[in-house]
Parts: sequence; structure tokens; C-alpha cells
Amino acid sequence: APPPKCAPSNNLNSAFKHFPTASELYDHLREITQPGGEYVVRNFVAVIEDISPTASLVENELFPKGALEYYTKKNMGWDYTQEEYDAWQMQERGGAQGDYRDGMQAKIANVIDCLKTESLSKRAVIPIPFNSEGSETVDWKDQGQNKCCRELHFYLEDGKLKCTGIVRMQNANIFVKNIHFFATLIDHVAKELGVEVGEYTHWITNLCHDRSATSC
Repeated sequence: APPPKCAPSNNLNSAFKHFPTASELYDHLREITQPGGEYVVRNFVAVIEDISPTASLVENELFPKGALEYYTKKNMGWDYTQEEYDAWQMQERGGAQGDYRDGMQAKIANVIDCLKTESLSKRAVIPIPFNSEGSETVDWKDQGQNKCCRELHFYLEDGKLKCTGIVRMQNANIFVKNIHFFATLIDHVAKELGVEVGEYTHWITNLCHDRSATSC
């Protein structure tokens, strides 16, 4: 198939710190949030060069491989077993704030349709919160509304599918769950479009070491 038509562009993410894979970025996030507790790093941006699912499977003490694969299945809207739920579902692994499953298959289908129909589009977006109600009902006390990831923006550039994630709150130790899901989602969309995957840009407003910080 011919490569998709892409808009001429100047991607300013070249100015941000680049990491070969999610593993190196994870180590960096842990390092810069080392004080822990209420310590917060704000407006952090980084680029991951290889966002393939294989390169983005990074295990830690909270997320062994089985937990990562379970949460990715759940957030993709794919089937999972009761045994998997019993083995891996834990409040410490994100709770309602990190549950992106509701409506996800329809959102993914919309992105695929958008970029198949109009490769120059800037509307290929997966919004995460407010799946069943409008944002005028926003309530800071509702964990289910206050999703950690807000949006994923997809675009075709240099003949490849690229993505930018907008994250309200990132706990460094939960990054590995998020990035495995994002990588799987990006890979899925790219295969449906028949294109290669480019780099991924990760924007974080609030970055903490773990969930011990207040109102994550």
C-alpha cells in the first residue's frame, strides 16, 4: 500500500529529552521523584523512541508481567478471566482513576476511522474521562472522574503513526502500567492503518513517586 498522505510539519518534541524505550524513562522518573511523599515534579515532557509493546513491558515490584497484561486487556476493552481479575486487581494499582475500559473499543474505532478517512486529520483523539456524562458534572472528589490520563492524540507524520499522551497525574511506580497499555493501543491502531509506529510523546502535569501523595 502507498504511504499515507501526511501534512508538512515541524515537530518540536525534538527539544525534549528522548529515551530509547520506556525502561530508561521509567528509571528517570523514579530518580527525579526520589524525595517521595508530597514532592511533585510539574510539567514534565519526554519522548520514547521505541514504543512497541515488547519494548514497553517494564516490570516492577507493583506490576509483574501478569499484572501488566491483565490491566492492558482491561483498559483495551478486551476479555479477561475471573482468575486474572482475582490474581491481579488491586486498589494500589490504580483503582477507578486508572480504569479506562468504559467505551474504549468505540473510541479506538473512531480513531481508526478518522485516520483511514482523512490522514491529515487533527481529530484522532481518545478522550479518557466523562464516558457517560458531560464535563459540567466535574467533581474533584470523584476518583472515577479524575482519570490520570486525560487524552491520547494520534497523528500521521513522516508516514508513521505517532501519539502524544496528556497525563494529569503520573505516579512513577504506575507509569509501567500506563505505558504498556498505551503501547498496545498504538500498535493496534497502527496495524489497522497498515503503517509503522513512530515515537511517543508523554506530557505529565503532576509527577510523584507513588500514591502516598495527597489527592493523586
